[in-house]
Amino acid sequence: MMCCSSRRPGAALAVAAFLAAATGPVSPLFAQAEPVLDPNSPLDPLPGLGVDWPDLAPQPGEPPPSAQAATTEAGADLDYDVRLEGLDPEETELVTAQFDSLSALKAGEKQDANVAQIDRRAREDADLLAELLQARGYYDAEVEPRVTPEAGRVVVTLAAQPGELYRFARVEVRGLEGAPDQAEALRQAFGIKPQDPVDAAAVNAGTAALRQRIGQGGFPFAKVPDPEVIVDHESKLATLVLNVEPGGAQRYGRIVVPPGSLFSAKHVQRIARFKPGQPYEASDMDDLRRALIATGLASVVTVTPQPGATPDTVDVAVRVEPAPPRTIAGELGYGTGEGARAAISWQHRNLFPPEGALTLRAVAGTREQSAAASFRRSNYHKRDHVLTADVALSHLDQPGYEARTFLLGAGIERQSNIIFQKKWTWSAGVQLLASNERGAINSLTSTARRTYLIGALPGTLAYDGSDSLLDPTRGFRLSGRFSPEVSLQNTVFGYARMQIDGSAYQRVSDRVVLAGRIRLGSIAGASADRIAPSRRFFAGGGGSVRGYGYQAIGPRDADNNPTGGRSLAEFGAEARIRFGNFGIVPFLDGGNIYRAALPDFSGLRYGAGLGVRYHSSFGPIRVDVGTPINPQKGDSRITVFVSLGQAF
Repeated sequence: MMCCSSRRPGAALAVAAFLAAATGPVSPLFAQAEPVLDPNSPLDPLPGLGVDWPDLAPQPGEPPPSAQAATTEAGADLDYDVRLEGLDPEETELVTAQFDSLSALKAGEKQDANVAQIDRRAREDADLLAELLQARGYYDAEVEPRVTPEAGRVVVTLAAQPGELYRFARVEVRGLEGAPDQAEALRQAFGIKPQDPVDAAAVNAGTAALRQRIGQGGFPFAKVPDPEVIVDHESKLATLVLNVEPGGAQRYGRIVVPPGSLFSAKHVQRIARFKPGQPYEASDMDDLRRALIATGLASVVTVTPQPGATPDTVDVAVRVEPAPPRTIAGELGYGTGEGARAAISWQHRNLFPPEGALTLRAVAGTREQSAAASFRRSNYHKRDHVLTADVALSHLDQPGYEARTFLLGAGIERQSNIIFQKKWTWSAGVQLLASNERGAINSLTSTARRTYLIGALPGTLAYDGSDSLLDPTRGFRLSGRFSPEVSLQNTVFGYARMQIDGSAYQRVSDRVVLAGRIRLGSIAGASADRIAPSRRFFAGGGGSVRGYGYQAIGPRDADNNPTGGRSLAEFGAEARIRFGNFGIVPFLDGGNIYRAALPDFSGLRYGAGLGVRYHSSFGPIRVDVGTPINPQKGDSRITVFVSLGQAF
C-alpha cells in the first residue's frame, strides 16, 4: 500500500495510497512519472490557510454581549461546533466517518478550548480534509477554515473546493499471461477499470482482492506489488500499472512438521481438507490453522507454503506450539425439579496421542450421584470423526423413577461445533446397562424395584440448515434418533425407541426472530410396564415444555408420581426480540406423554412465560420463567430455567 504521511500521528492510516501528485504538470503522454513523496516527511503547508477570527467586541451603539457570548481573549475558553461545506451529499457521507475519526477538532469538540487551540486544530483539519479528498481522486482539492460566532458559540467551518475528479485513462495489469486460464478472473478481482476515479481506497482494496484471488487460484508464490500510479495534472487523467508475477500454478506435495512436533505429519494430513496432488488454494492454509487450534491442544499454529520437491509442487510447513493439556473444572447449580448439584472433572486432552483424551468426572447432588470415565479420540481416521468409550456408575432419583445404573458404551460420530458448523451429522454406538430401578409399573399400582439388563444400538442422523449453532435466525433443523434395544427382566424381549425433532427459524425484522419446534417419539415392541422406567419417554422442563417441572407431564400413578410412557408429542413457539446485547422472549410450549405406541395429541399441557437473553461473544445466555396454563395436581406455579444457548 502506497501512502503519504500526515501532520498528525494516525492520519496516514486514513489518507490512502498515492498522493504522489506533484505541483507541476505532466505531459499528456504520461512520459514522466510524478515524484514520489517520502511517506515519513511532513506535508508542505498549503497557502492561504490562516483562520480569520471574527471581532466579537460590541461596536459603538450596539448592546454589550451577554455573559454567554463568545470572546476572542487569548486565555478564554470557547465552545465550538464543526461543519463541512462544499461537498455534495454523497461525498460528504463517504468522507465524514473517516474525517471524524481523525479530526483534531472533533476529538475536542465536547471540551472548551482557547483561541490558539481552535486555530491550530482548524488548520490541521483543513490539511486533513484536503488529503482525504485527494485520496479519493480530487487532486486539486483546497480547504479553507473559517470561524464565525453563532448563538454564543464559535462555529468552525471547513469550506472545501474539491475541484475536478481525476480518472484513470489506462489500467494495465501485466504478467497475467503466466496464468492464462485465470487471467480474466484475476482482472475482474482487481476491479479497477479505465474511467474509474483515482481512488486510493478502491485501488488498495482491488490489490488486496487480487492477492487473495491469485492465492486461491493455485499460485502460492505469486508476487503482487503495490501498483504504480502516474498522474497528469494538465489532463486530469492518470494511468495505473500493476506488474504481477504469478510464479506458476502449484499442486500440494507433503505436510512437513519439525522433529518432536505435537502432531505427526500423518495426523495433520488427516485433519487437512486437501490431499497431495490437488491444486493449491490459499484458503486451505487458514482452514488447517483453525482446525489445529480447535483441537484444544495448540496455543499457536503457523501454516506456511514452501517450495516442494519438484518445481510444480508446494509443501505445507506446520509448526505447533502446545497448549496446557490438562483441565480441572467445577460446577455448581440448582434447577427446579433437578435440585442442587455439584460436579468436578479432570481431563487430559492428549493422554493417548494423538488427540486421545481421558476425562474423569464426579457429581454429587440432591437427585444425582455419579462417577464416570470417558475416552475420546478426535479426528479418528478422518477429520471431525470422534471415537468415544464410556464407563459410568450412577444413582438418579428423578421425579419419574429412581435408578442405580452401571453403563458401558462406545461409539463413533461426526459432529458439529461452534467453529465448524456442519450440515449433516450422525452417530452410531453400542450400550450395555445393568440397572436396578424403582418406578411405577402402571397408573394403579405402587412403585416396585426391578433389575434390568439392557443392550442398545443407538444411532442418530441430523441435518442443520440454520445459520448459527447457538443463536439461529433463519433456516431449519431436522434430526432423527433410532435405538433398537434388548432387555432382560425375567424374560428377554425387544423394542425400538424412535424420536424425530424439527425446528425452524424466520427473521421478520432487524430485531425479531420467530422460532418454532416439534418433537414426536415412539417406543414399539413392548408395553410400557415392561420397559425400564429410565428408557421411557418423559416431558416437562427447560428443554421440553417450559412452565412445568422436570418430567412432570404425562400419566401419573396413585401417588401422583409421573410414570412416563411409550410416546410423546411436544411443540414450542417463541418470538426472540433483541435490544443490543439483551433480548426478551415470550414463549408458548405444549405437549403430553401417552402410554400407547403412537401419540393421539389429546390432553396437551400448555406452558407460557417470558425469557431474558444476554447475547455474549460465545452465544446467548438464557433465563426463562414459565407457568403452566392447565396444570395437574401438584404442579408448581412458577418454574425457572437457566442455560447457554437458545431453548432450541
